[in-house]
Parts: sequence; C-alpha cells; structure tokens
Amino acid sequence: MRVPADPDASLDAASSSPDTLVIACGALAKELLAAIRLNRWSHLAVTCLPAILHNRPERITEAVRAKVRAHRGQYRRILCLYGDCGTGGQLDAMLAEEGVERIEGAHCYAFYAGLDAFEEMMEEEIGTFFLTDYLVRFFDRLVMEGLGLDRHPELLGDYFGNYRRLVWLAQAPDADLKRRAEAAAALLGLPLERRDTGLRGIEGFLARKGEAASPEGKLVAASR
Repeated sequence: MRVPADPDASLDAASSSPDTLVIACGALAKELLAAIRLNRWSHLAVTCLPAILHNRPERITEAVRAKVRAHRGQYRRILCLYGDCGTGGQLDAMLAEEGVERIEGAHCYAFYAGLDAFEEMMEEEIGTFFLTDYLVRFFDRLVMEGLGLDRHPELLGDYFGNYRRLVWLAQAPDADLKRRAEAAAALLGLPLERRDTGLRGIEGFLARKGEAASPEGKLVAASR
C-alpha cells in the first residue's frame, strides 16, 4: 500500500480480514503502516484523516467522531492514533463518549519519544523545537511555507528566536532524511540533535490495545 506523497492526503487501508480499525492522523500514515507490516498484524485496518487538520485543531474532534460513527458497525474495536493535538481535551471527552481508546500523549512527539523521555527533554531544555520524520520530509511546505517564512524570512527570529535546539525524533532515519534535517537546522540557526525512537510508541500501543490476531495477511486498499 503506497502512502500518499501529499501530506494533506487521507488514506484507507486494510488487511483481508480486519476486526480492529485504527483512526490516525495522516502525518502518521507511513509509520503506522510500517509498524503493521513489520508485525504482520493482519487484524488491523487503517483510516487516516488529512494531516492539514493540524492547522485547524478545533475541527479534529468532529472529524474523528465522524470516522468512528461511519465505521462502528464494521469492526469489533476502534482505536485512535492521535494526541490531544491542540483540542484542549475535547478529543478525549468525545472518545470517552464513543468508547474509543487513544494512544497516550499530548502529541506525536510524546508518544514517539516515550512520555517520560519527552518530559526529560523538556526539563533539560524547554526551548526545544521537535521534528519527526514526517516533518523532516515536508519541512519546507509545513514549516517554511506554512509559517510564511519563505515570503517573510525576516520573521524567522520572531518565530524561533527563543528556541535553543532542534531535536529530530527519528523513526527510520536514512541519508536523505539526515540531509534534510541538517538543512532544516541550518535554516533555523539551531543545533541539531537526533534521537532515534523507531516505532516503539505506536507498536506498544497497538500491541497492548489491538489484541493482535494471527500474524498473516498483507495490506490492501480498503473501500472508504
């Protein structure tokens, strides 16, 4: 199953006989599908909402609710792969009403790094700007263009003047991502630190909550 190159794209995928649906942010699609393939979790289906919703976090809760209600009758269990993501607790309140569990953490930085490790990094240096592999891949579009810095580079200091380092939480680092992360750090004028997280945050949640079935099956396109 190919992951859409467009960071705003949504995605639906499933194995041949899934009984659990994972509703996820599109920014996690590549890593989520990788975790499913590596663990051969044939019981999981995936549906992702567009990552661009992070620009309007007040819309995330109802978008997730719509996914839950659209698919509830098709699966034995539904899980949510979102942090609070700026919803101010509204996402958690809605998921409690709908009986859906989500991964722990306020955002993907926390569950990628591990909750304790993330808190330690923030205590070590509160002026930390974080990137995941996804944000490294789409740094120019999501950060430079998203903040208007491509048009108004003079605002760089206003946005990033209080940051002291850039930490790349790396899920599957390669030479191209390393080059892109170094270029991002240079643009922001920040020292770069790499912390290899792998996929253990996602894998741990799915292993605990997904009740993995027999490790067989291959991901195929699913109907929306």
